Amino acid sequence: MSTIDWTSFTCKIPVKARMKDLYDAWTSAAAIEKWFVRKAVYKGADKKALGRTGTITKGCTYTWEWYGYDGMEEGSITKANGKDHLQFTFANSMVDVRLRKHGRTAIVELTQSGIPTDAASKKNIRMGCHVGWTFWMANLKSMYEGGLNLRNTDESLKGLINN
Repeated sequence: MSTIDWTSFTCKIPVKARMKDLYDAWTSAAAIEKWFVRKAVYKGADKKALGRTGTITKGCTYTWEWYGYDGMEEGSITKANGKDHLQFTFANSMVDVRLRKHGRTAIVELTQSGIPTDAASKKNIRMGCHVGWTFWMANLKSMYEGGLNLRNTDESLKGLINN
């Protein structure tokens, strides 16, 4: 296990969708709730809520809640270029989402970096988030290519791979 980089990982997936649609999938509460979280609240740099369809920019903050998971995640948007790169704090680390065109598809690349190397962070952030993002990116692909939501939305079922 000495060859594992405990401080970062990258997940990539091709999605047959317009890059604008994929970028927008992250940038409003209404859009991100379609494939990722149960509830999203975005606030502008002025701390005022952006509403369901307001678009995030650098300096905004978020609060995310998932189905079947009692916790929430809060963080801030550190980069948002409006087309192919978004960066935000997440789980005591940093996440970069980059999009690039590849023929008729788009490649969604997510890198989580700056992960602390204590035992709990190795388990919960490095390993846990890698598994989590793998599922969420597959759900993003499923939603944008065929409309099938793979999430478990039954709040009474907890600890499944899809929540």
